[in-house]
Amino acid sequence: MASGRMASPQSSSRQSSSLSSSPMSTRAQSLQVDSVQRWMEDLRHMTEVECMCVLQAKPIGVEEDSQQGELIVGSGVSAGDHVARNNLQTLLRRALVVSTELGKMFQRLEKGRWQRVHSTAVRANCHVRSLVHEYSAARNTPLEMQKYEKSLLEKCMELTNITERCLHTDDEFFLKSMREAIHEILTDVSDSFSNMIDMALANEIRVLIKQIESSDSLHTIGSAISNLLSLTQDGPQLCSIIAKEGAVVALFKICRQDRFRDLYAHALRTVASICCVEEGINQLEKVDGILCLADILTDDSSVEAARAEAAAVVAQITSPHHTSTQHLASFLESMHDIVTALIKLCETASCGEVFLLASAALANITFFDSMACEILLQLNAIHILLQACKDRQRVDTPYSKDQVVTILANLSVLEQCASEVLQEQGIERLLLLLGEKPSSSSPSEGAACERVQQKAAVTLARLSRDPDVAQTAIQLKAVPRLIELCRSPTERNNSDSVLVACLAALRRLAAGCPDSIEAADHQQLIKPRLVDSFLLCSNMEESFV
Repeated sequence: MASGRMASPQSSSRQSSSLSSSPMSTRAQSLQVDSVQRWMEDLRHMTEVECMCVLQAKPIGVEEDSQQGELIVGSGVSAGDHVARNNLQTLLRRALVVSTELGKMFQRLEKGRWQRVHSTAVRANCHVRSLVHEYSAARNTPLEMQKYEKSLLEKCMELTNITERCLHTDDEFFLKSMREAIHEILTDVSDSFSNMIDMALANEIRVLIKQIESSDSLHTIGSAISNLLSLTQDGPQLCSIIAKEGAVVALFKICRQDRFRDLYAHALRTVASICCVEEGINQLEKVDGILCLADILTDDSSVEAARAEAAAVVAQITSPHHTSTQHLASFLESMHDIVTALIKLCETASCGEVFLLASAALANITFFDSMACEILLQLNAIHILLQACKDRQRVDTPYSKDQVVTILANLSVLEQCASEVLQEQGIERLLLLLGEKPSSSSPSEGAACERVQQKAAVTLARLSRDPDVAQTAIQLKAVPRLIELCRSPTERNNSDSVLVACLAALRRLAAGCPDSIEAADHQQLIKPRLVDSFLLCSNMEESFV
């Protein structure tokens, strides 16, 4: 905002000089006076000498970057949702700038670079004052936030003054005492600024939620949801603020109204993002969100996109990473319907993303209740999942295969699973999964491949309790592949978890068919304690093979 205001009179002057010989010159001169008056009025709020020095270094022209740095959107923007989006994005950008400056101050303070400490304090002071002034002009600032603003501005001024004092002395004792005082003030400034930004964001979020709750316009509601979704991508802290302000409640109200069916998928995607934090899941539980998800999943008239996003919410709230499982009590009441709908979605998925979301939800569900595994067996899930693995349109990445093999691993604890896997030629599929390798250097893809290999070995070990499975696996040359994974670190991407799983599967096969293992392999991989074999294989060089 500062650079734009500083440029106003000068840019107007340029414009008027080019028009001086035309009939428009009088009007141009009038415009110039008006802009100067506005600029001078604004300047009354920015009287700090240090701030003026910074402002005078700004470019004369109003460039695109400076426009993007504005907090208040120009009067030419009439759509309220566009204003809200710009306010949010700019608030986040400006907050990042201030946070970066404060971070630099901490670093330079530790190194005793006093000139740079002071110059950074001046810049941070300018940015904070500009942000506070502009935001107050754009919104009716809540009283509690005004108190934070006043305190923050006082601390920023104190920080600027105290760092300036350090420029005029070489007294080490004085500078040491000042360093401690500045560090304390800087910490207070950082905390106060974070709290103020959280309040400002909460204020903006409340505006968006009000739009969702009070508007009948699909466009306005959709735009507000888009803004919320964009905010969720900035981390768990923002998701917590969004959840506390009641976004989950507002979004489920949308998902319960037929007239907003076109917004279901968009709203549910936002809910899934918010539910990465416990506050989001708690809000979902309070509004019986699980029942709403079950209704959408089981409604044949719901479009695939809405059912896929409902599956994404299920996957999120059933994630093993959540410490609290209290919300799962109500989930069990609808579990049969949800599991049935999810396996059907896996079967009919039109693309890999839909299959991934549905299978991820199923994989998580099979972790916390054995009844889900029994339901899946009754629903012919093994056939559906193994058939999907042959369809590259549905299962096209290691991430999808990870979900499939996770479900198979959890189903394999049930005795009746073995016969169905044999019937569907599932052992062949497991051996293919043992050979899963990344197609790129992406760390996440490499990690997914490791999980696929590990869970395929675990599944094979569990199923090999059945003599028929063990015999089939040996006939399909599972033993040489498992030995290769044990002895060759690169084959298992240097993964210890894959090594342990392969050693366990190998020992299970050897227990049922001792003749399938050669003497040297038996001596190193079967006979010793598991930990000794693990240490031997984990220390092997590639040339050993």
